[in-house]
Amino acid sequence: MNKNIDHTHPAKDMNMERGNGGETHQRASDDTKVLTTQQGVPISDNQNSLKAGARGPTLLEDFVLREKIHHFDHERIPERIVHARGSAAHGYFELTESLEEYTTAKILIETGKQTPLFTRFSTVAGSKGSKDTPRDVRGFSVKVYTEEGNWDLVGNDMPIFFIQDAMKFPDLVHAVKPEPDRGFPQAASAHDTFWDFVSLSPETMHNLIWLMSDRGIPRSLRMIEGFGIHSYRLINKDGKSTFMRFHWKPVLGVQSTTWDEAVKISGADPDYHRRDLFESINNG
Repeated sequence: MNKNIDHTHPAKDMNMERGNGGETHQRASDDTKVLTTQQGVPISDNQNSLKAGARGPTLLEDFVLREKIHHFDHERIPERIVHARGSAAHGYFELTESLEEYTTAKILIETGKQTPLFTRFSTVAGSKGSKDTPRDVRGFSVKVYTEEGNWDLVGNDMPIFFIQDAMKFPDLVHAVKPEPDRGFPQAASAHDTFWDFVSLSPETMHNLIWLMSDRGIPRSLRMIEGFGIHSYRLINKDGKSTFMRFHWKPVLGVQSTTWDEAVKISGADPDYHRRDLFESINNG
């Protein structure tokens, strides 16, 4: 047994004050790290749910309870419907020019400061075990761990999207997935169901042209652009708003494979993009 453990006071750094119902709150003291929600909001107590009165019913407005139960219910994660095949990396964001004229967000005002982030790249249509190199849109999602909370920017490597109305999204995804009666083609749009959808939805044409260009078969995840797709509004300290869009530019430039190269690579190394990302980071 470890003799360094103080068995008489296993939680001596914990504030054990009691609430109106006699419950212990177990709040962290000033010299211990603060537990936060997935959005970075400090949690004062995750051992007692919020109730209406000392003995009242639990309130649905308790977002700490809802998040904790939601996380528990999803600890065994099923495969995602879209963007199941992905690779990711840790990094940091460093601002080089202050945008104080447009916003009050510290991450876009304080220059020279490195803020940790996590970026995930993914294909869209294929399953978790599918190849890295199909002709497909690439997801480009960034989570930035700022002092003011966690900031998620979800996007793709193309600046537009197939549909304008979210009600069509399930139909788009079902159309590009393998045929239901045979389970193929995997991670591919070259089948009748997808083209039936495209022919009936003219607004898909812009994104379709991008997909069928060289952008649909990138050479590396280090050689794609990232787009927030949506327009966002920044508000400065005077309350003035400015519409803007996020756009990531690769240092190595945008590069693609030819179709013949993509076909050969998919047979020789289905993990080509993941391997390239891992080895590039590993080699510095």
